[in-house]
Amino acid sequence: MTDWGSLLTEQPNPASAHIDEVSTLELVQIINTQDAEVAPAVGRVLPEVSAAVDLVVAAFQRGGRLLYLGAGTSGRLGVLDASECPPTYSVDPTMVQGLIAGGDRAVFRAVEGAEDDRTGATSQLDALNVCENDVVLGIAASGVTPWVLGGLEHARSAGSSTVFFTCSPTAASSVEVDVAIVPEVGPEVVTGSTRMKAGTATKLVLNMITTGAMIRMGKTFGNLMVDLQPTNNKLKDRTIRILCELTSLPSDHAARTLEEAAGELKVALVMSICGIGAVAARQSLQEHGGLVKAAIQAQGVAGA
Repeated sequence: MTDWGSLLTEQPNPASAHIDEVSTLELVQIINTQDAEVAPAVGRVLPEVSAAVDLVVAAFQRGGRLLYLGAGTSGRLGVLDASECPPTYSVDPTMVQGLIAGGDRAVFRAVEGAEDDRTGATSQLDALNVCENDVVLGIAASGVTPWVLGGLEHARSAGSSTVFFTCSPTAASSVEVDVAIVPEVGPEVVTGSTRMKAGTATKLVLNMITTGAMIRMGKTFGNLMVDLQPTNNKLKDRTIRILCELTSLPSDHAARTLEEAAGELKVALVMSICGIGAVAARQSLQEHGGLVKAAIQAQGVAGA
């Protein structure tokens, strides 16, 4: 790609052409008005986001992983989304992983030129033994990042399902993947600064993909997270509150039930709702893929 100036993400934005001449309040109003365009743009690509969620769920069900590929802001957002999955949903840290051009040090400081190496992601993917069980999701706001495009090609050759996220429709049309997610957020307030609207769109979409997949994997009961790791006082309190809300137990009784369940909220829920012990509750959950409602219904309790 040599004509970077033709990319949507590189176009000047008329709405902010004189942003350096206005008051500070007007400046932030311009940014806010432009940011308001991001959610509708993402809304127009929800069918593609849904298709990506289904690919990820299928991968998880066969023991595979979701691997993000990105450079710069795109890579950091992938790392961020991946790092939040284990504490929120009690999944193994290898289940969702973020790979960034330049390696881990690039999370904190730019590694110049790393994104231009088209074969740079190959060694990282090979080290993870990427295969047909996995989904590899490339993130490139501009759509032309060689490190990402080369990584997607390598993943595809290894049999992985592939997803491409970009805010550049012209670039996306030349990338061969299973699903392309292309929210057209338009030119940035500061021309080419894709950490702004494009970055916001990236976070919205990645959040939807992992949240949607985790919900489909039974990590929530309604909209309550029931597979969280109570690793700090806030999460311990939330765990007790969720158990109380779903079972109407008083907090002291809920705390004792959680102790009997070894701190596992799912087990405590099945114990309380079905009136069974921890061993039977855990076994029922194992037999029903960790789905709380299915485990409860299997015990003959209606309304779950």
